[in-house]
Amino acid sequence: MSKFLSEKKKLLEDVYEQASKEATETSFNGILLHLERVLQDKYEGLSYKTFENYYKAIVEKGEDYNIKRSTLDNLSKYLGYDDFSKYCSEWKTIEYTIQQAVSKIVITIINKPIFTIPDIIKKNGLGILEMTFILLMVTGGVAFSGNKGKGVGIVSSPLPPAVEKPYMYWDKDRYMATDSSYLGPQKDVIPMDRTLFVYFKKITRPDTLNEKNSMRKVWYDKSNNHVEFFTNFGQHPENGKTLKDVSKGILETYAGENAILEEE
Repeated sequence: MSKFLSEKKKLLEDVYEQASKEATETSFNGILLHLERVLQDKYEGLSYKTFENYYKAIVEKGEDYNIKRSTLDNLSKYLGYDDFSKYCSEWKTIEYTIQQAVSKIVITIINKPIFTIPDIIKKNGLGILEMTFILLMVTGGVAFSGNKGKGVGIVSSPLPPAVEKPYMYWDKDRYMATDSSYLGPQKDVIPMDRTLFVYFKKITRPDTLNEKNSMRKVWYDKSNNHVEFFTNFGQHPENGKTLKDVSKGILETYAGENAILEEE
């Protein structure tokens, strides 16, 4: 098994989940097309078909698939991490791997805890770190047992995801998580707001908006005859103005074929 197969699988799942929250379309292809546009606008381009190949091979079939490190880094940045290494170190990758294997482990108690490792672990090829973590859970303070002959329960302590960072700042079209309350005068760092961090994004392709996919789902700000669209209600992160519900007139004038796309 690839060294990073479980991490890549989790990353693809998280990216797809995030894109599904942002996209105005609900179909699989519609969500991937949204992701393609976002990645093309802000990071290295990745076609929806390529991501689909990754997803079907790694997530649906459990097979390994070669993904360039730069692509893994950009997908991690899309989720608010600095790069793929940071994603792996901060996310629950170890817990995720263990959950898949531990779900089929049978532990029996005969006077003292005795457990056997089934073929599932041997086949999955857990590394030393993961095996050590399982042993610690069973033999250390995080394992607990009832009466003799009964099973053992396992309590895990998840590692913090990006939203557990204390601060965030607006970066072009989304909030980025950070540990520091000061990143220089050019960044307005604010306390972490999970709702804003996850759901509040600027729509960088207003040409895809229409009455069917945007009414009651999109909000906008109009300043100096320039309109910007967002995926959630609230205040404009740069000028502080309260966003308004999108209207048919605004869509007809500033979205769809009349949209003005911003240049990088």
